[in-house]
Amino acid sequence: MLKTFLTAALALGLFAGPVAAQTPLAQDRTVRQGFYAIGLADEVRRNCPDISPRLVRAYSFLKSLERYARDAGYSEADVKALEDNDTAKDALRAEVRADLAARGAAPGNPAGYCAVGREEIARGTQAGQLLKDN
Repeated sequence: MLKTFLTAALALGLFAGPVAAQTPLAQDRTVRQGFYAIGLADEVRRNCPDISPRLVRAYSFLKSLERYARDAGYSEADVKALEDNDTAKDALRAEVRADLAARGAAPGNPAGYCAVGREEIARGTQAGQLLKDN
């Protein structure tokens, strides 16, 4: 009886993966948080003359997100589709900008962007790790 149960459980486990619907890559929490951090760092470095990007670190982080996606079962086509999805990029950019504005970083206010950037760096957030204070 136990052997039958284990065999059935194993069979269900083997077939559950491919049959289960996969969350779209743009909605995957890890990927979304990663791209949010990249977007936040990018907005800060573009608007604060005192903060620069850590380009090698940013590139490495982006590649780690791609590896995560492939390891999570997403195909190269899924990754490419996300890279080419301008609608998703625009939506994330709008979210980042709204969050920055709520924190005092608004267009025409470099000091606000610098303050947010320095806070991210001091807190050691993922966005902060992609930035350096000159």
